[in-house]
Amino acid sequence: MLNFNIRFITLQIKIIIYNLYKKLIMATLIADCGATKCEWCLLINGKKKTFFTQGISPYFLSNEAITALLQKELVPKIKNTTIQKIFFYGTGLGNPAHVKSIKHILKKLCSKAWVEVNTDMLAAARAMCGNANGIVCILGTGSNSCFYNGKKIVKNNPSLGYILGDEGSGAYLGKKVLQYYLYQTFDEELMNSFNKTYATDKASIINSVYKNPTPNKYLASFAKFLSENRGHYMIENIIEDGLNDFFIHHIYKYRESWLYPIHFTGSIAFAFKNVLKDLCNSFELELGNVAKNPMPGLIQYHQ
Repeated sequence: MLNFNIRFITLQIKIIIYNLYKKLIMATLIADCGATKCEWCLLINGKKKTFFTQGISPYFLSNEAITALLQKELVPKIKNTTIQKIFFYGTGLGNPAHVKSIKHILKKLCSKAWVEVNTDMLAAARAMCGNANGIVCILGTGSNSCFYNGKKIVKNNPSLGYILGDEGSGAYLGKKVLQYYLYQTFDEELMNSFNKTYATDKASIINSVYKNPTPNKYLASFAKFLSENRGHYMIENIIEDGLNDFFIHHIYKYRESWLYPIHFTGSIAFAFKNVLKDLCNSFELELGNVAKNPMPGLIQYHQ
């Protein structure tokens, strides 16, 4: 009987210790969410696990669609994990209504978590600068820029989206590719290459641009044609002109551009970093860090 009581008490102590241990596990979830894809990182006591879901843009997806997407693609990846903190950075979150919606959705999915929802611009700034001053630029599906003082975004030149702006972005460059193709500006070599790569026509392109629920992603998909045909003078002109437009309309608007490094993040920035370097030299600017995505910097910042 005594041995049974000892075993029972020992078991109870183990259960208590296990429950206390579970409470000590600090699970933090970080999201870097663009219109095309969303990268997630689950941090548990210094260990990290990264995975991807579809991109989320509140401008194109309803709250119901976002909830369904996360239920299907995110929840299975974090099951059996109690999330204490969520840092969600995403496109379209300069709009307070969108911030409120995303925060509400995440709270429903992870009811015990403390949730912070911020712009992809702040994600880039924290990742690229940490606690230092700098000009930070995003060149991905869309484009954006800011001056960051090491703590917060002090100035932010509006990007205006893929219809009115987004200079230098994948959507902007992809639109140029389609224009060159549809206007038959490309020479015979590039026309043949385009037809071989995409097997599309004017009707399909117009339909996709004007009826596709995410036309910015569709346009950005054609920026890959530029990276696959580097060296051709027409391709180089499109890349340089598109990125030059970004410098003129955005970087030039910050007087701090001549005082601090210019950092870039995003797939377009990473693919054409040699052009960015040349443009910085021609404008007498200091090129800072160029990263494909901000997640490594965000992990370091939040750890």
